Amino acid sequence: VFKIEVLMNGRKHFVEKRYSEFHALHKKLKKFIRTPEIPSKHVRNWVPKVLEQRRQGLELYLQTVILENEELPKIFLDFLNVRHVPTLPKAESCGSFDETESEESSKLSHQPVLLFLRDPYVLPKAN
Repeated sequence: VFKIEVLMNGRKHFVEKRYSEFHALHKKLKKFIRTPEIPSKHVRNWVPKVLEQRRQGLELYLQTVILENEELPKIFLDFLNVRHVPTLPKAESCGSFDETESEESSKLSHQPVLLFLRDPYVLPKAN
């Protein structure tokens, strides 16, 4: 289980997702947007170093989806339990996540995962 910290406009919430949920999200997103590679479904070695590599890969996956897409699909926002994004001020950093099943996870450092530069539910005004 991976714990995702979502920080928006000074408020944060946590979402816990299993790898299978990331994989299901990936399959759905591929129908709507160009997606980055997702870390391998099969991990044979459950040592903290391998799990940390998977966590980093999933973190990069989420960041890439956000950075490479002008509009985020509702499926993606629902995955993060983002129901309403305020229009002013724009949503800011959306935290990071770490693997919660390992005692080692509390010792691992990580970078912010998500960044909304504008409200993903509001389309830009046509001139």
